[in-house]
Amino acid sequence: MQLHISPSMRSITISSSNEFIDLMKIKVAARHISYRTLFHTILILAFLLPFVFILTAVVTLEGVNVFFASDCFGRRLGPRLLGRVDDSERLLRDFYKILNEVSTQEIPDGLKLPDSFSQLVSDMKNNHYDAKTFALVLRAMVEKFERDLRESKFAELMNKHFAASSIPKGIHCLSLRLTDEYSSNAHARRQLPSPELLPVLSDNAYHHFVLATDNILAASVVVSSAVQSSSKPEKIVFHVITDKKTYAGMHSWFALNSVAPAIVEVKSVHQFDWLTRENVPVLEAVENHNSIRDYYHGNHIAGANLSETTPRTFASKLQSRSPKYISLLNHLRIYLPELFPNLDKVVFLDDDIVIQKDLSPLWDIDLNGKVNGAVETCRGEDVWVMSKRLRNYFNFSHPLIAKHLDPEECAWAYGMNIFDLRTWRKTNIRETYHSWLKENLKSNLTMWKLGTLPPALIAFKGHVQPIDSSWHMLGLGYQSKTNLENAKKAAVIHYNGQSKPWLEIGFEHLRPFWTKHVNYSNDFIKNCHILE
Repeated sequence: MQLHISPSMRSITISSSNEFIDLMKIKVAARHISYRTLFHTILILAFLLPFVFILTAVVTLEGVNVFFASDCFGRRLGPRLLGRVDDSERLLRDFYKILNEVSTQEIPDGLKLPDSFSQLVSDMKNNHYDAKTFALVLRAMVEKFERDLRESKFAELMNKHFAASSIPKGIHCLSLRLTDEYSSNAHARRQLPSPELLPVLSDNAYHHFVLATDNILAASVVVSSAVQSSSKPEKIVFHVITDKKTYAGMHSWFALNSVAPAIVEVKSVHQFDWLTRENVPVLEAVENHNSIRDYYHGNHIAGANLSETTPRTFASKLQSRSPKYISLLNHLRIYLPELFPNLDKVVFLDDDIVIQKDLSPLWDIDLNGKVNGAVETCRGEDVWVMSKRLRNYFNFSHPLIAKHLDPEECAWAYGMNIFDLRTWRKTNIRETYHSWLKENLKSNLTMWKLGTLPPALIAFKGHVQPIDSSWHMLGLGYQSKTNLENAKKAAVIHYNGQSKPWLEIGFEHLRPFWTKHVNYSNDFIKNCHILE
């Protein structure tokens, strides 16, 4: 940049360094210019020089001979400032228009789709796709990936269902080895409890727990955790009920692994005189009815319209078709007053729970003349576990269900319940339970699908006393996002759901609550390589 003052002092010219462009020219009058005027002029020019320098630099970099300020600023300060349209926005609008057109078109049969994004790019280059062809291929690829993902999700749910319904190799090994021990080891066959302690089994001064299961390892964890958490283990009496095939192994375990000072009784269902076909005709029908067995043991995919079923709905249907729901052990709790005629109050436990606090205060809870002390499951935001009302369990399009039940009524949980057997014996709960089971069988299971809880929700209607939710935390077998701090504080944690802690599909970060009660030093557990 150069500054020229004419010899006559009548003009001042500012030009670019290549002298091709006069950037500014100032003319003054012919009269003599005072030094003060000249000083002020130079001062103004000094203020303008930085801006002039920037303009000159732009011109030089652009390599043009003519500089139009409006055009340059239009390019440099952005299209939006001067109202110009950005090409990228126009392209996006055109592409959106093409995508909308393609979304309503039929995808041609036999259209060959790339297997990856890189192959799509390669095909575009080689086949010279236009925008519409590209959009069509892209849509077809996305829809194919969605179908594949959906099929994979359903396959995962089926595999998880089979894993949850099967018996792990280690647990099967444990049962076989303990059964063999029962036949060869007299100590494994010793009477439980010892003869001098038999009166305790009907003594209401003790805290009586009832556990019905055919899982020896799970039973050992429930009993061990209860004894370890109790402030008065000498007051604990466990009544473990199992089936005929598991009885020898279950008896062997507790005969060889004492939990003294607590007392354990092991009985098989066939050892209860009251459990006859005459007294449980409905359950006999449930176990032997061909259509019922097909429903629980048959092909769970056949007849299912997966295209109109969400994975969550399918998962719920699979859960409701667990074979355990037609097991007598699972229905046994409805017969507690008859099985234990001399007891006034018992706590019934599922085998997939862990006890973390002393449960003796449960016997001091005032049930207000009700039969069943249970945690309600409609008091939380968790849609899987703690937001359950009767509408979640029953088909309210069935006229009998719609007539007798309120869909908004709160549900409650099995798994840890305090039962007042003395009050129970004055009710018709068992008869109501049987009656609704019969109706559901007549309706071909159209009234409800999920196991033993729905008929119990009806049978115990008006007989349930809600207890504080801290006594019983559910859902550890449903979801991995269980709050660990809440789990640590709960008196009982319940692995209800498919992901049991003894299965490989169990959630790893929730398993330690359970495994810490497994005696890994036991020879039977070591030899069966359980949860190695």
